[in-house]
Amino acid sequence: MSTRISQRYVVPIMTVSITFICIVDGAITTVALPSIARQFHLTAASLSSVVVVYPVCLGIMIPSSAWLLERFGGRRMLLWSLGVFTAASVLCGAAPDLPSLVGARALQGLAAGLLTPTSQALLFRTFSHSEQVRLSRLLIIPQQIAPAVAPLLGGVLVTGLSWRWVFYVNVPIGALAMLFGLLFLAEHRDHAPGRLDLRGLLLSAAATGTLMYGVCAGPDLGWSRPLVLAALAGGAVLLALAIRTELRVTEPVLRLRLFRDRLFRDTNLISLVGFVPVLGAMFLTPLFVQDALGGSPLASGSVTFTESFGVLLTMQVVSVLYARIGPRVIIGTGLLGVTAALLLFATADAHTGLWAMRGYMFLLGLAMGAFFMPTTIASFTTVARADVAHAATLNTVVRQTGAALAPATVTTLLVLHPTGAGRSGPPLTAYQHSYLALAVIAAAAAVFAFTMPDAGARKAAAVTAGTGPEPGPSPAPEEAPTGAAAGAGRSRAAGTGPRG
Repeated sequence: MSTRISQRYVVPIMTVSITFICIVDGAITTVALPSIARQFHLTAASLSSVVVVYPVCLGIMIPSSAWLLERFGGRRMLLWSLGVFTAASVLCGAAPDLPSLVGARALQGLAAGLLTPTSQALLFRTFSHSEQVRLSRLLIIPQQIAPAVAPLLGGVLVTGLSWRWVFYVNVPIGALAMLFGLLFLAEHRDHAPGRLDLRGLLLSAAATGTLMYGVCAGPDLGWSRPLVLAALAGGAVLLALAIRTELRVTEPVLRLRLFRDRLFRDTNLISLVGFVPVLGAMFLTPLFVQDALGGSPLASGSVTFTESFGVLLTMQVVSVLYARIGPRVIIGTGLLGVTAALLLFATADAHTGLWAMRGYMFLLGLAMGAFFMPTTIASFTTVARADVAHAATLNTVVRQTGAALAPATVTTLLVLHPTGAGRSGPPLTAYQHSYLALAVIAAAAAVFAFTMPDAGARKAAAVTAGTGPEPGPSPAPEEAPTGAAAGAGRSRAAGTGPRG
């Protein structure tokens, strides 16, 4: 292994590659479902297991990520999980039947449950809080381009080749990232982990996996189905048992005591609630364009694509403002902007043009850009370096839950309205009322955001501006620390990509 390239270049490159491949995989799969159904002589509805199994397995694996990272080291875990994810992509593409495809997607989800946290952990170990603010201007690019490009890329691959290529496309990216990591990525390990909290791990993994299944399957199967109700009730019981266990053990797999820190608690709560209107709008708008406006999948893709430009533009401004005013005003204002954009969407009707929808989506992106980065950075500001990996694990559980709740909320809002005569989908008013409901949720999150404490985050912002001491994790040296030479710090920022 060669480490002649500074880890301050290697780690961001690995993070960008992994972020891109995970988000594309999640967003591109749904495009292929009709073709998969035809190949296996199934209905599209019967393929829900292909979609649901991914977030369920992701949720099962996330609680163990911090302990595994400490036990085996960042480099080993990153390359191992990337290798499994790439191999699982090959198995998905080569699947001869539905059970094989579902099994391969489960393996993908398990690998992704480690892949994203580990790559983000290396990022938080290598860069200080103030550096992460500046770096976010670059890292946001794949996070926004990937979900915008994925549906278009999926349509091209399915039409020109076959549905199998929406999985095979992961292979060259994964292989190149693995080769780059093998050659240049240094080991990132702080110290030996404590004793594995096996009971807490099993309970938390079972709770997150079961709840994720209930939330993801509810909109498709129906919230009143016994299986869905059993999953939600069972998941709630398991979650209560997991919380009770984790608050009593010395070295819990999920350090729930971190929620005693108000800034960490508030930013996570804002993320949980804020993800519902933000990602809900991204899920609802393509449906509105195709159903209410009669647009094609390509037209809906071109509408949602403008959101990424808005986010990228705002991020350049936010990275500068964060150093001056801190996250509270930025997050609150961003969520108010989301509320305003959703109210504009609620005025859309059958006569609204595609360019108007593109404009609304661009405005939504402008507001979203003030929400994503500040909540992530601020959530780690007052967390001790030794707790960063565990804080990141909790962060990811919260954000994955919000990402799953978004489409579940939208689908539930739509089905509350009876289908009109001669229509196969919801009536126009269903979409308008759904946008209004999302706007109310965004407004509530905005009001709460303006009450969050800002002192610790302002200190970090002062460092970015060069006017104050550095709080929290200190900047890493040019080469990422290895072994006992590292100064403690495990991490893991949340994933925002769509569910797989």
